[in-house]
Amino acid sequence: MGFVGLYFIYLKDLFIPYPFNNSKLIYIGMSESRINSIGKRLKDHASGRSNNKGIIGYNKRWGLNFTYIDYDFLKHIFTSENIENIETFFLEDFANKFGSYPICNNKRGELGRLSKRKDSLNIDWQFFGG
Repeated sequence: MGFVGLYFIYLKDLFIPYPFNNSKLIYIGMSESRINSIGKRLKDHASGRSNNKGIIGYNKRWGLNFTYIDYDFLKHIFTSENIENIETFFLEDFANKFGSYPICNNKRGELGRLSKRKDSLNIDWQFFGG
């Protein structure tokens, strides 16, 4: 079986000019179960089975990289059992710092109540440039 958690898809050599800053990050996703693991989700994106036309196009033209954060690590920080809320927190934080959601994310979950206060967490997005 595979990993559960958040995964981040980013471009190898292209920065996206978001309104507030540039970044190679194009997608934030999640895996909520070992059956639908991060590896399976990434294979679906790479093969086109996810039907995310943005990811398919960027992969053909620029190539993709990915990284992930395991849910076992995240639950120690957020002390929340809900991976969807954690994903939404990351999407909202990115949107606040870059001026929009990652270009290939076309939706987000509802911003739920996290055990940690939002203002006490700081995500450093520099890994993806910007």
